[in-house]
Amino acid sequence: MKWRGRRTSRNIVDRRGSTRAAGIGGVGAVVLVLAGMFFGVDLTPLLQGGGIDGSYESDSRPNTIEDETEQFVGVVLADTEEVWSDIFANSGLTYAEPQLVLYSGTTSSACGTANAAVGPFYCPNDQRIFLDTDFFRVLSQQLGAGGDFAAAYVIAHEVAHHVQHQLGTLSLVNAEKQRVSQTMANQLSVRVELQADCFSGIWAREAQSRFGSIEAGDIAEAMNAAARIGDDALQQASQGQVVPDSFTHGTSAQRQEWFARGYQNGNPGECDTFADGAL
Repeated sequence: MKWRGRRTSRNIVDRRGSTRAAGIGGVGAVVLVLAGMFFGVDLTPLLQGGGIDGSYESDSRPNTIEDETEQFVGVVLADTEEVWSDIFANSGLTYAEPQLVLYSGTTSSACGTANAAVGPFYCPNDQRIFLDTDFFRVLSQQLGAGGDFAAAYVIAHEVAHHVQHQLGTLSLVNAEKQRVSQTMANQLSVRVELQADCFSGIWAREAQSRFGSIEAGDIAEAMNAAARIGDDALQQASQGQVVPDSFTHGTSAQRQEWFARGYQNGNPGECDTFADGAL
């Protein structure tokens, strides 16, 4: 992925080093991350809503891009801002850019405490994405989804949840979840996640046509990442069996299918995972 030397977003908040969790290393950390992804990396804060103690950190200092990791995240976020601002404008809407909080160990959010076990997530209560940058290492070394474009796909996926929040999808889905069984609620979560994958594919298509940032092998990296973080793959790795009724993000094949759909057509209207017969 061609990203060096390009514009970075002004919406990065860097909290790395400001707070840290008690150390959990080796296999324990991997198990926690796998469990966090299995039980709902992105949707845990969406379902619960509100902070654990009603408080969270505020950020008043301007941010400065300090290292390569932050520059990379800033470039990807800037690209998503341009893509989604134009898509919204074409529909007569205004896109409100989210902030992305980089942290290490643990930090607070308006949706509760963020830590490595939770994984990357979007909090609609403060419209922020939370990312422990050590997750990129876990994605590559423990989950077998290496490459900068795989990491970019993760960021684009979380931004897609912000798009869903802006469109009112998340609030509608969460309200419906309160009225249905746990199995049905899980199925709704899957539809939310697969739509986010489709939106990520749209971003990838635009990144290719607008910025010329995609190189040979990048889409394969994203497809591999989608496969590695499918519910069936994660369940098989963490517990040795697959329980479809407990899926919250979709199978590896589904995640690949919906990312590919967004990438191939570039039309948000083709990402309606809630339509009858969509899954």
